[in-house]
Amino acid sequence: MYSTKEIASLVNVHPNTIRIYEEWKYISPVPRAKNGYRKFSELHLFQLKIARTAFHCEIVQGHIRAKARAIVEASGKGDFSTALNLAHDYLAHLEKEYQQALEAIRLVEKWISGTEILSDQTYTRIEAAELLKVSSEIVRNWERNDLLTVPRLPNGHRIYTEKEIHRMKIIRTLRNAHYSMNAILRLLNRAEQSKELSVQEILDTPGENEDIVTVTDRLIHSLEEGIQQAKEVIQLLLHKPLW
Repeated sequence: MYSTKEIASLVNVHPNTIRIYEEWKYISPVPRAKNGYRKFSELHLFQLKIARTAFHCEIVQGHIRAKARAIVEASGKGDFSTALNLAHDYLAHLEKEYQQALEAIRLVEKWISGTEILSDQTYTRIEAAELLKVSSEIVRNWERNDLLTVPRLPNGHRIYTEKEIHRMKIIRTLRNAHYSMNAILRLLNRAEQSKELSVQEILDTPGENEDIVTVTDRLIHSLEEGIQQAKEVIQLLLHKPLW
């Protein structure tokens, strides 16, 4: 058995965090001694390890934090089979986000160098949104904020070409990296005005000294860490002790 202070030390958190995790049901109910002190078991220690590993990922966009929380909540209920299934889903989601971030870097480099190769494929807004795995409302919001200008057919319907799709992939990645609409718009406008700008000069945002490739690299680094942590959660759940 462990005291609150002892188990907090084992998972390297403040004792108050342990109490919050208990309140939020990230761990099983904790029995009390006659003196009212909590008595934590190996089960609680295991559940805390699951929680600390799952929550270590610093990215919150794209339902990532919600998926991590679902794993922790299932673990807190002692439903480790469900937690394992959710962890596999979480890993697959992170790996997909990772591939999208890598693709965005490739598109950015081609876009800046002027070497994009575009097909004649066209899409409706719904099709474009489905292709990017975002909602139609998000695409509409980008248009309202002037991040995207979409050509129209004679009947007034918008038509999205590969040019708009590539631009939206870049926007999506920068939004995932927590850049504001204004910062992204500034980037896109300056890059369109001159293809000879160095990458480091493109993003001129007050308070920021990072360029677009640095931003996506930071996202990629965070996703790589998240993928590793998701794998660690899976290993923990696959080799959980018998209590």
